[in-house]
Amino acid sequence: MRFANFILALLARFGVFPSHAASDSTPPTIVVFIADDHGQLESEPYGAQDVRTPSMRRLAERGLTFTHAFVASPSCAPSRAALLTGLYPARNGAEANHTKPRPEIKKLPAYLRDAGYEVAGFGKVAHYNHDPEYAFDHYDKSNAVEKVSAYLARRDSTKPLCLFVGAHAPHVPWTTNATYDPAAVQLPPTHIDTPQTREFRARYYSDITRADRELGDIYDLAQKNFLTNLVFIYTSDHGAQWPFGKWNLYDAGIRVPLIVSWPGVIKPATKTDAMVSWIDLLPTLSEIAGKKITDPIDGRSFLPVLRDPAQKHRDQIFSTHSGDGRMNVYPMRSLRTADWKYILNLHPEYAYTTHIDLAKDRDGLKYWTTWLHAAKTNEPSRNIVTRYRQRPAEELYNLRADPHETNNLATDPAHAARLKSLRTDLEKIMNQQSDPRQTFAEPRLLP
Repeated sequence: MRFANFILALLARFGVFPSHAASDSTPPTIVVFIADDHGQLESEPYGAQDVRTPSMRRLAERGLTFTHAFVASPSCAPSRAALLTGLYPARNGAEANHTKPRPEIKKLPAYLRDAGYEVAGFGKVAHYNHDPEYAFDHYDKSNAVEKVSAYLARRDSTKPLCLFVGAHAPHVPWTTNATYDPAAVQLPPTHIDTPQTREFRARYYSDITRADRELGDIYDLAQKNFLTNLVFIYTSDHGAQWPFGKWNLYDAGIRVPLIVSWPGVIKPATKTDAMVSWIDLLPTLSEIAGKKITDPIDGRSFLPVLRDPAQKHRDQIFSTHSGDGRMNVYPMRSLRTADWKYILNLHPEYAYTTHIDLAKDRDGLKYWTTWLHAAKTNEPSRNIVTRYRQRPAEELYNLRADPHETNNLATDPAHAARLKSLRTDLEKIMNQQSDPRQTFAEPRLLP
C-alpha cells in the first residue's frame, strides 16, 4: 500500500495522473484558490509575456482555462457575496462595497453541507471580517500554507472537504519591486506611459508573482494530501486597481482568470470560450459535490463545460457596480455578449473617482499625478484623463475590434439597432432583479 501511494505521489508530482483518477466512488475533494484584484490578462496562461506565473501555467497545463469568465461586480464585497450566494448584488443585498448579503439568504457552505461536505476557509474568502457571516465549518483569517497544512494534518472528519483559500495579493499596496524591469513591462493603451506608471506596473507584477507562489504552495499541498479525485480551481474576485480596471465594468474590471483541474474528468491543457459568471460557481461546486440546486438562484452550473469544453453556457453576462464608500459613487450596469459590451451609466452627471485619484500614493495617486501633469500638454493623455473622470450615459464597444474598449460606438447611427437591443435586454434583467438603481453615499458632481 505504501508503495502504491508512493507511485501515485510521484505521478502527481510530475503532472501525470491515472485515467481513473476521478472515478473514485468517494466524492471529490474541492479546493478553490482566490486571488485579490488579479486581472485576467496579467498571467502566462492568458498570453502575458512580461509577468511570471509558473504555478498558474502549471495548473493550466493540467486543466481547463476559461477565456470568458466574469464577475458579477468589480469590487471585493459584492463580487465575493455573489459567488457565495449565487445571487446578483441587488438580490443578495450586498451592492455597495464593504456590505454583506442579507443574513436570511442561504450561502455556499450551507449548500455544500447539504451535499455532505465539510467547508473550510482560510484567508480572504469573503471580505474583511465578513467570513464568519458565511458559517464555514472551519475558518482561519490566515491563508499561510502552514496553517492549511496543520488543519489538514489534525482533521479527523470522514466528510468530503471543500477548501477555500483566499490570498491578499495582488491587492494594493503592492510590494516593493525587486524582480521586474519597469522599462520592460507592457502597458495597455488605457495607461499613460510615465516612469511612475511603469514603477507601479512592475510592483503589481511582483505581487502577482507572490500570489502565484502562494497558489503553487496550496496546489502542492492539496496534491500531497489528496492523491485522487481532486478538483482544484484558481480565480480572482475582479481586475486590478488601475484606471478602467477595478470599480469599472470594462473587461479590465470584470473579466477574471478561471482555471480548473480535475484529472480524469478534464482533459489537460484545454481551453473553453464558454461564458461563465462567478454566480455560477456555487451551483457548479454543489453539483460537483453531488447535489443539484433547485432553489431559485441566479447562477447555474457549468459542470457540462468541465466535461466538454465545446459546450456553451451563457449568451450574455450581466455585471453591476454601485460604489465604494465615499471614494467611488458611480452606479453603472453592463451587458456583455461574446463580441459586444453595453454599459449604462445611471448618473453621467457624477464625476467618476476612486481611491486611485483620491487616496494615498500607495493607492495610485503617485502615478496619477504624473498623468495629470502629462494631460496639460499632451492631447492623448488629456483624453485618457477626461475619459476616466467623465462618462457618457451609454457606452457600446465592439470587443473583437476594440478589446480595450476605447472607442465608444453608442452615438454611431450604424449601431443604433444593436444599442437599442442591448439596452432593452439590460433593462429587462435590471427589472427582474428589482434593481433599486440607488446610490449609497454622496456623489461628486462634475464641475
